[in-house]
Amino acid sequence: MTAPLLIIAAGGTGGHMFPAQALAEVMLARGWRVRLSTDARGARYTSGFPSEVDIQQVSSATFARGGPLAKAMVPLRIGAGALGAAVRMMRDRPAVVVGFGGYPSIPALSAATLLRVPRMIHEQNGVLGRVNTLFARRVDAMACGTWPTDLPDGVEGVHVGNPVRSAVLDRAGAGYIPPGDYPMEILVMGGSQGARILSDVVPAALAALPLAMLRNIRVSHQAREEDGQRVADFYAENAIAADVQPFFDDVPRRMSEAQLVISRSGASSVADISVIGRPSILIPFAAATGDHQTANARGLVEAGAAVMIPESKLSTDALAEQIQSILEQPDAALQMSRAAHAVGKPEAAEALAQMVETLAQEGKRR
Repeated sequence: MTAPLLIIAAGGTGGHMFPAQALAEVMLARGWRVRLSTDARGARYTSGFPSEVDIQQVSSATFARGGPLAKAMVPLRIGAGALGAAVRMMRDRPAVVVGFGGYPSIPALSAATLLRVPRMIHEQNGVLGRVNTLFARRVDAMACGTWPTDLPDGVEGVHVGNPVRSAVLDRAGAGYIPPGDYPMEILVMGGSQGARILSDVVPAALAALPLAMLRNIRVSHQAREEDGQRVADFYAENAIAADVQPFFDDVPRRMSEAQLVISRSGASSVADISVIGRPSILIPFAAATGDHQTANARGLVEAGAAVMIPESKLSTDALAEQIQSILEQPDAALQMSRAAHAVGKPEAAEALAQMVETLAQEGKRR
């Protein structure tokens, strides 16, 4: 008997791709076949996917980029992608299609809607993204990573949490070494695509720390490719040991070794911080749709696990003050790490997988 096929539709950023990878890992372990439907941008984040996952690039596009001609071509490209996805679905007959957001998920979700294939969405943030809003009333189930999630009227969500990859689960609740007079690691993450404001402010804030503290600090800083050299140069000029890269493929290891994480509050970053359990300073992306990164950060902040600094109040002095406060209070930092771990949902991928299997069984009875 052929194993059931799950199609996962996701793309654009690591925020969509990492939870998709987590679900893929669990579904393979449960004996399913898994296919990922994404575009060229999403394919950049597939190196960590299990080799058994069939990765298919589809035609998709976004109105957010390009000139007038590129925008005029968007409906045609999405339509071509949806038609191709429908043809493949008629041939391969997936049991369930799960969308994780991003424009590359449109073709597969559109085809599943047209063919009435059982389908669901996982929304990572506290506010629905544009694509998930478009399909929210057209799917059979809605799984939510952040709770509460602002959902359209008439749409009910199930809080499963944000799935984290097996590499993160392997570090879940890793022992935390509080800050002290010895080498300390700081991890700086601006999301999977970096963040210019963190590259502008974090290095200067670290350089402003007392010399006795600064001499112990080692930094892993994820910066955009175009910012990387100037960030690395600044650290070198200020005698700060730093590893600056556009993307870290070993974030779980670096995070588990960190005394402090300074990060955007994308849903996947917040989930990783929570499951591993680390003190953090979170700087929500001010232009995020519906200010969803502030909503994402709220759980850690309310638990006493994180400090949140809005972009409007972010400055070198303000950030340096918060970094110093955490690093010079080891007992408080340890409590922050425990509080972060307490709000984590390491079972999220399994809960989402159970929703997939339930939906598949309901589909068989139709």
